[in-house]
Amino acid sequence: MLIGSGKHTYEWIDNWAKIPDTESARAGWAHHGIVVTEAGDVIIYHPGDPAVLTFDRDGNLSGSWDSGLVEGHGITIVKEGSTEYLWIADNGNKSVKENGYKPPASLSSGQVVKKTLDGRTAMVLQQPDLAVYREGKYSPTAVAVDEERHGGNGDIWVSDGYGMYYVHRYDKNGNYISSINGDEGAGKFSIPHGVWIDRRKPEPELYIAEHRRVEEGSRLLRFEGRVQVYDLNGNFKRVFGAEHLGAPRRGIVIENGIMILPELNPRVAIFDAADEFVGYFSDNTEVMSTDSWPNSKDESGALTRRNDLRPGIINSPHDMAMDAEGNLYLAEFLIGGRITKLAKRS
Repeated sequence: MLIGSGKHTYEWIDNWAKIPDTESARAGWAHHGIVVTEAGDVIIYHPGDPAVLTFDRDGNLSGSWDSGLVEGHGITIVKEGSTEYLWIADNGNKSVKENGYKPPASLSSGQVVKKTLDGRTAMVLQQPDLAVYREGKYSPTAVAVDEERHGGNGDIWVSDGYGMYYVHRYDKNGNYISSINGDEGAGKFSIPHGVWIDRRKPEPELYIAEHRRVEEGSRLLRFEGRVQVYDLNGNFKRVFGAEHLGAPRRGIVIENGIMILPELNPRVAIFDAADEFVGYFSDNTEVMSTDSWPNSKDESGALTRRNDLRPGIINSPHDMAMDAEGNLYLAEFLIGGRITKLAKRS
């Protein structure tokens, strides 16, 4: 099955990642990141267990390790010399079957860790000692690194997307430098879910993808999103996308200068190098009209895995990665999860 059009046409390979069929995989609410290694392996977090999984090019499980984390919400891969590392943003809580798939009410803090590809801890970033965290929670969602191999200084940027809505900057050794919260330019951040460094222009820039929920009572009506852009010293530059974005996620990829950005409200948005909107592919926003989205409800009203998932129709993109051949790998946010390969066709 083909989706998209023109230069963005892909073959949909359904349930590409062969996750072992266990109760925790079926019942766990997948809410994780996805990355591709230089060798072409795909790395994700398990839907239910505190484990990191590695898949080969054919989607076969080739390795796993216990992370010691609650949730691998945002995973970023970097390379230092000849060694690849994973930066993992653990938001510190997980919706599970035992609590009715409701987020925990506790103020347990998340954390950001740097891991080797085989699971050894290389660094842990300390939560910033800021007044907003005296009572508010720290719940990081994504990491971006100004990699030295690309001419950067190694700074690490962390979005506190589910906590106090700040973005924090650390040096390459993990020392805290500063924070921004949106007041510098277009207004306070609202769920700054993803951060990413764009190197398409002479001066690299920090992109911060954010959104807010518009609700009627407990019912979700829509998302309203945008991307704020800063320089790498934390100075605001511009904002874009409000007319076209609902809930932009992390997982921005670049192909031939074009930015491909997954959205939780089910679609993938495309922007050019000037941040001008090009279009969508696989737009399925009507699925959000059900009160149980991104899942379904059984006869008793309890949440269960979506019962109408179909090949070629996305449900709830949470993260995306691209390999060297331009193939996309899409991780979705729902009970049981779903990892789809979109094989590049044109």
